[in-house]
Amino acid sequence: MNHPKLFRSAIAEKKTMSLMGVFDVFSASVATQHHDGLFVSGFGFAAAHYGLPDIGFIAWPDIVAFVQRLRLAFPCHHLLVDIEDGHIDPETACEVSQQLEAAGASGVILEDSKRLRRFGYVEGKTILPLDDYLEMLNLILESRSDLFVVARTGATAEEEILVRTKAFADTGADAILVDGLRSKEQICEVREAIGDKLLLFNQIAGGKSPRLSLRELTQLGVDVAIYGTSCLFAAQSAMEEALTELKHADGRLPECSSESIGITECLALLKKNVRRQHPTDVPDL
Repeated sequence: MNHPKLFRSAIAEKKTMSLMGVFDVFSASVATQHHDGLFVSGFGFAAAHYGLPDIGFIAWPDIVAFVQRLRLAFPCHHLLVDIEDGHIDPETACEVSQQLEAAGASGVILEDSKRLRRFGYVEGKTILPLDDYLEMLNLILESRSDLFVVARTGATAEEEILVRTKAFADTGADAILVDGLRSKEQICEVREAIGDKLLLFNQIAGGKSPRLSLRELTQLGVDVAIYGTSCLFAAQSAMEEALTELKHADGRLPECSSESIGITECLALLKKNVRRQHPTDVPDL
């Protein structure tokens, strides 16, 4: 199955495609009930796998292993992967992207952040010199087979954003992503600057960008919307609520209702993964 080709075909439809950020296989199990596309964000992965902020702790073999596991569980879903700054150098960036393509990733996002890294929506983020980033981006493009590649900038000054996005558009990158666009007007400016390149937009709760519907994004010319942290933040919120309620109830579990999740509902979700991976031998759970 050519996952990059299928991904490009799906994006070619007129509506903005949505990719739901997942942080482990369980969150992906829930997300695939509602979305055809998944996004592995550095923020969610660092939080779930290390309990740390996304500032450079991720070891690239861990990302590759996670994507291998996701692809085994979800063989038909689109899968876009954040490879951050390429994990330090151009050679490593090429190795990571090649291994991810071999593992079944649809595409990768390479950003121009500079070590020590900061999360894209945090103030004080520094970025690589443009020539250094373009060297790494072009090496990935030359080494890929058919992998979908997104060029991403964390630039904040309007002039610098336009300089970088125009330079990205002149490469063989498939799409462009700008962190933290603050208005519809900025989205339109970037859309015009990159010509016929595809445009991605990152939706982050509490971030700097406006909250926009998929219909609004389609009208603005956005091709793909990624929701990198929606599952992670929802999980944190639900766990806080459940554990606070349990504490106040002196440890007594609440009554199960038709709207709550219990052992039956959880097993029903997990059993779907067994069917996908072992369709001829589904145990009685």
